[in-house]
This record gives sequence, structure tokens and C-alpha cells, in this order.
Amino acid sequence: MTDSSKTDPSNRMQNRLADMMEATRLTAAGRLQDATDLLQRGFTGASPASRPQAGHTAPAAEPHTIDLVAERIETGPAVQRTTPDRSGASVKAAANPSSKPGSSKAAFSKPGSAAGEEAGLAAILPERLRKVVETVTRGIAPVLGGLGKAGHGIPNPGASGPAGSGLPGGGFVGNLGTLVSGLAGGLGSSGTDQARAPLTEGGSFTEHSFANAAGARDYKLFVPSDVRPDLPLVVMLHGCTQSPDDFAAGTGMNALAEAEGFLVAYPAQSGRANGQRCWNWFQPVDQGRDSGEAGIIAGLTRAIIAEHRVDPARVYIAGLSAGAAAAVNIARAYPDLYAAVGIHSGLAAGCARDVSTALTVMRLGPVAAADCAASAVRVPTIVFHGESDGTVNPRNGEQALAQAGIDGLTPEAAEAVSPGGLPYTRTRYADADGRVAVEGWIVRGLGHAWSGGSPAGSYTDPRGPDATRAMLDFFRANPLAAGRA
Repeated sequence: MTDSSKTDPSNRMQNRLADMMEATRLTAAGRLQDATDLLQRGFTGASPASRPQAGHTAPAAEPHTIDLVAERIETGPAVQRTTPDRSGASVKAAANPSSKPGSSKAAFSKPGSAAGEEAGLAAILPERLRKVVETVTRGIAPVLGGLGKAGHGIPNPGASGPAGSGLPGGGFVGNLGTLVSGLAGGLGSSGTDQARAPLTEGGSFTEHSFANAAGARDYKLFVPSDVRPDLPLVVMLHGCTQSPDDFAAGTGMNALAEAEGFLVAYPAQSGRANGQRCWNWFQPVDQGRDSGEAGIIAGLTRAIIAEHRVDPARVYIAGLSAGAAAAVNIARAYPDLYAAVGIHSGLAAGCARDVSTALTVMRLGPVAAADCAASAVRVPTIVFHGESDGTVNPRNGEQALAQAGIDGLTPEAAEAVSPGGLPYTRTRYADADGRVAVEGWIVRGLGHAWSGGSPAGSYTDPRGPDATRAMLDFFRANPLAAGRA
């Protein structure tokens, strides 16, 4: 660490956040003492507490981590990866190992009593550090996630814990376990109890796998009963801890697809790519064209277009939370493929390049004029955000609108109240020809949840205006412009 990083408060904070994320990786790997030492050094400047054992030499200090890689984890033994089909055809992929309820204890199993371990940790780490850990955990969970192993102690609003902490289990050891492996809580049900998409009368909802040079993912595809050539396609990216079934159930998109005739694809994030199944929207390799998750989703989309003879001018992408942030990254990387994008409770494209900046932007919104720069190509964009969102600052919704190019467009705002009682402002931005190219919804009283969604899925608030209906209407009005194809 340089001298300037020691004196610059901004650098110190970023380094501390980086230390915290690295500590989650160490703990998930069973290196609890190394994680504790790292946190103690980062937040107090003190030397690691020494706990010598007979015949053992203290382990070497873990080097300070700048470029974090903990987001990309392996949740089980290494497996041989199948060489992707260069043609981009759908292939059969091995099922990912599922997490088991109650497995959180495995990551913290060490000789000695649990009470003794907790007492030792409490003595090493100061009270102010415990408070910082708990505060950060509650805030960042639903969008980042995945820095520890999947399925361990995922927080639930109804779980017991210290008063006001929102964390399951009492004591510091339980809270540290939540920080490591439960960075996916927030609203609604957790990923360990996923909803199944309600059966839609007619149509089919089937499982598939896809692989290309960028990687592989499973996905589910809804095809309406009145299938024919040249139907539209909507690609839906779920949020952290969610699954395609859960997201379909919460948004109700399949019912609309059956009624109005379009296909819906739900790519599934792998637990091996992110422990809480969050899309890695904050990783540069996953943001650009022809690489990482952006390259996988684009390839998957093209395969569906070819197989089902989809209208290439009516292909859209949308998402919630981490899925929304990934969706706008992908739409910006492929303006020739996606006609429009829907961003619900998400962030602008490219506004984070690592975990540290992701944390900052989520909590504060973009902090510099250069963050989330606008693109030379305008992609029609609809943005939904809750004014009471405590996970992703509503300023991120404003930045997504700015990035979509509202400068030079004519705004028209309307106030209304949803049938469920939540007031909202809908602003439509029209170009010189009167075409609405950007649309923004800010919903008062809505938190980090899909507006107007069904309680059958997680991360929904049925009281809000119907985001699913609004996005579909916006998409239908914005086919791919000839100059972008």
C-alpha cells in the first residue's frame, strides 16, 4: 500500500471494503483466522492477534488484495469443463451441485467449542468492526452476493437475530457467517426456497442448455401455444438468489407472453460462477462484447432466434437488480441485437469495474461525472425504481436514464396512484418525431422489488404499478431501428 493510500480517506475506505470482501473468500475457504487477521489489520491498523500453538509457526500474512477475484468462485470440487461447441448450438450441460439446507456449519467447523471460538473472535475484533460488518452486510446483499459458498445461512427478514440487525443467528460468529455466505438476502423468500412458475394455460416452459466460446449457461424458454414465425423475444435476467422459475412467477411475464404471442427466455446464473447466483455485472470481463456473461447471453439469444425463427427486429432484454445491471451492460454491448432494454432496480452500464466500486455506486449512486458514460448509440430504455430502495440508491435509476440519452429529448411527466395504493411518476421522453425513446418510472413507497409483481415469486411488491405490462408496451413501441441492425 502506498503512502498516499494511507492518507487519502477515499482510498482507505476502498481498501477496507476490498479487505472485507477478501475476508469473505478466506472464511468460505475455511481460513477463519486469516480472515480475522485481515479485517483487524484493515480496520484498526493493529498487528494480527497472535495465538501460537505448540509446535506450530504462525502462518504468513495474507497479502493485501487489490484486484479481487472472489466473485468468481467454485462451490465444490473442480470438474472438467466440456469444450464449448464453436457453432453456438445448444448442448447438454451437467447439473450444478445444489446447496443443502443447514450446510453453513461446515464452513466454520474447527476443533474446540463453538463458545470458545466466538469468545476468541470477540476478543480479537473490536466492537466498531462488528458494527461495520453488519451494516455493510445488510446493504449490499441483494445485488452483489456470491462471495462465499451458496446456501449457507441466507438471511431472511423473519429470522431471529440481534435486535435490529436483520441477520439470522445470534452472536458475532453467526453474523460473520452471514456476511460470507448469505450475501443475497433483502426482500422476499431466499434462493433456498424458490417458487415454481405457475402453470400457464397453453404454451410450454422447458429447460435447455447453451454453450459457446464465451462459456455455458442453462436457461428456460417459454413458447406460447400459438407459435409461428416472426414472434418477438424477451430475455429476462433474474436477480440474486432467484431462478428462472422464481423470476417467471414473480413477474408474470409468461402469462402475458401466452396472451399476446411472444417468447420469453430466462437464462440461469450458475452457482459456480457466483455463489448466490448473481450476474457478475461489476466485472469488466462480463460487460463487453463477445466475452464472459455478455457473450454467453448474446449467443444464447441468437440461438433462440435461429431455432424459433424469431423476428430479429423485436428482441428485447430486461432484468431485476443484478439482472438489470447485467441487462443494460449486454444491451449496450449489442445494440445491433437488442431493440430495447428494461432496467428494474438496477444500475447504469459500466458504472462499476470491481467489487469496491460496485459497493460505492450501489450505496451512493454514481460519484463522478465520468461514471456510466453515455453511449454513442441510443438504445431505447425503460427504467423502474423504487423511491424507498435501500439496496440500490435511486440515483442509479436517474443515471440509467441519463445514460440512455434523455438530453435532447422532450419529457412529459404524469402523476398517478397504482391500484395497490402506491403513488408514482411516469416520465416519457420523446424525440423530434414524437417517438418515446426513453421512459422512467419512480414509485414512492416501493423498495427493492419488482413493481406490481406476484407474491408467488421473490423480490416483488404487488402494490406497485405493473412493471411487466409497462415494459412490454414500451418494447412493442420500439422495434430495432434499421440503422442499428
